Amino acid sequence: MKIRILLLSLSVSFISNGQNYKFGKVSKEELMEKISPLDSSASAAYLYKYRRTHIEYRQGQGFYIETDVHQRIKIYTKEGFGYATKSINLHVSNNENEEVVGLKAYTYNLDDDKIVETKLEKDGVFETQESKYRNQQKFTMPNLKEGSVIEFKYTINSPFYWNVENFEFQHAIPVKELYAVFETPEYFNFKINPKGFLRVTPRQERGSGKILFSDKVRGGGGMSGAGLSGPTITTYTNTSVDFVKYSTYYTFKDVPALKDEPFVNNIDNYRSAVKYELSYTSFPQSPFKYYSTTWEDVVKTIYDSSAFGNELEKTGYFEDEVDALVASVSNPMEKAALIYHFVKSKVKWNRYYGKYTDDGVKKAYQTKTGNVAEINLMLTAMLRYVGLNANPVLISTRNNGIPLFPTLDGYNYVIAAIESPEGVILLDATNEYGTPNVLPLRTLNWEGRIVREDKSSSTINLYPKQKSQDKLTMMVNLTSVGGLEGSIRSIKTNHHAMTYRKRYLETDHDQYLEDLENKYGGMEIEEFSVKNENDLSKPVMESYKFSIESQADVIDDKIYFSPLFFLRSKENPFKLEKREFPIDFSYPSSIKYMVIVNLPEGYKVESIPEPAAMVLPENLGGFKYNLEARGTNIQIIVDTEINEAIISPIYYDALKAYFSKLVEKESEQIVLTKV
Repeated sequence: MKIRILLLSLSVSFISNGQNYKFGKVSKEELMEKISPLDSSASAAYLYKYRRTHIEYRQGQGFYIETDVHQRIKIYTKEGFGYATKSINLHVSNNENEEVVGLKAYTYNLDDDKIVETKLEKDGVFETQESKYRNQQKFTMPNLKEGSVIEFKYTINSPFYWNVENFEFQHAIPVKELYAVFETPEYFNFKINPKGFLRVTPRQERGSGKILFSDKVRGGGGMSGAGLSGPTITTYTNTSVDFVKYSTYYTFKDVPALKDEPFVNNIDNYRSAVKYELSYTSFPQSPFKYYSTTWEDVVKTIYDSSAFGNELEKTGYFEDEVDALVASVSNPMEKAALIYHFVKSKVKWNRYYGKYTDDGVKKAYQTKTGNVAEINLMLTAMLRYVGLNANPVLISTRNNGIPLFPTLDGYNYVIAAIESPEGVILLDATNEYGTPNVLPLRTLNWEGRIVREDKSSSTINLYPKQKSQDKLTMMVNLTSVGGLEGSIRSIKTNHHAMTYRKRYLETDHDQYLEDLENKYGGMEIEEFSVKNENDLSKPVMESYKFSIESQADVIDDKIYFSPLFFLRSKENPFKLEKREFPIDFSYPSSIKYMVIVNLPEGYKVESIPEPAAMVLPENLGGFKYNLEARGTNIQIIVDTEINEAIISPIYYDALKAYFSKLVEKESEQIVLTKV
């Protein structure tokens, strides 16, 4: 098997054999441990994590994949109780499903220096249907306390031998010891794709295996020479086939926790893990069958599927309505806009992802509901029908990770793209509040792959270039007791507008106002108004009047306050000394505050903060901070920009300093004194 090893920065030593990890052999030392020796801040830790995944042959059913799991976890604090709930995802497809067998689980506690074990009973195990593709079995360990050790083991039997769940070596809590093995007969060749920051150095062995077959043969029962029927005789013939078995072993000790950080796309992208993907099969007396080895293979396989490429060829179900829709329009982009809005209003998303259709585009059109593929392949077909150069774009959503290697499983979503001399326009008709090139956040995940009719493909950047703007104007009267009365007006564009519309339009309006008042600490709002909430071609505008108390400190004859009041940035989101992950802001943005403060009668300005400006390297962003006292009022303008959706970690120190300076400036106070 071919192995690609990433250039990684952290080495992990091999497991020692001193500790007894036989199931049920929990020690007093483990129960008495108060903090993790690997990480004193850890709420829990894996003491032992075992997994063996192996492909077997079952007579009458064929090959299947079996995964044996054994985990022992130490719970240090209440914050670690979540690790005592285990959810096992089970795939379902074509009337076949995965199942959990042999579940055994215990919670161990110390009571008067004695180890007390509590068994997980059957009534503590639940199975639910999460979707038509996935069931879930869940259990929560009983009698949980701070200091408990929990232990469970089970086996997953799966008919989907080509679908190997990722081997994960790193988690949000430390791992004391880990042992994993993958075993496969010679008939299956898997690509091994590692990722993460741990050095993955597997050990491989070649061994032998045997498949046993038992054939039942019935004989006798005919007429004997004496004219009597003889007995029926059943005989069994056993045969066997020898094969070469390949085993890959992974052993780790003292694996550090992988801790999430602000503005990380998906922390799972950086988790140390290995993904296995079936490359080809080679059975005796059968030709090689290839699955995926290059991006060209992947694209061809997807496009040739009847649930993808064939769906793009179907037009009869929409032709009459689309012809009528664009009959009076000649401009291609105007046609595109009409079709885009038509599909969004015609077919609602059923919340299922997928690069393949389930029931097909025609049925989705008729029932007015469909999955991602049905809606966006339908959109692509309509755009092509009216003469536009439209093609589907395969995407891996944020929660699905980044496909670093050619893989069929890497893509789980599809959108539409129009290629024109002016550039590429990306469209997702599942996104009710989206506009051209304003995709939902779930799809903003590095690069997609545009697939053309000739089955060629190329990558395309999914992140927008145009900034999302948020301009807020606040005019307030500051009272002599430190309260504010005034008005706010904000204008939002692109992703800022999309996010606002989703939050506002999908929330009860009374609840929305209550949440807004609570956000700013007891604000009272009146004359609330929103414009263009349903007109996606225009910026969304929000305005209201408000009053709020305790926004300034009144001490003797002086008043102290931050110029931005409740709008100011209160803390730097970047606190770590160093960072290895890219900083993902999702999209470029510009936020501008303009605040005019009318002073209370009888007060004048004693001091105001100095203006400031800061620019990030490579024009990645910057801020400007200006104040000006004008007799009875003060004008404050704060303008911040992040010009790139993704910023490399090599600029982390500069970005950390940028936010530190911004927080510092916005915290500086204006001082008023009585005249």
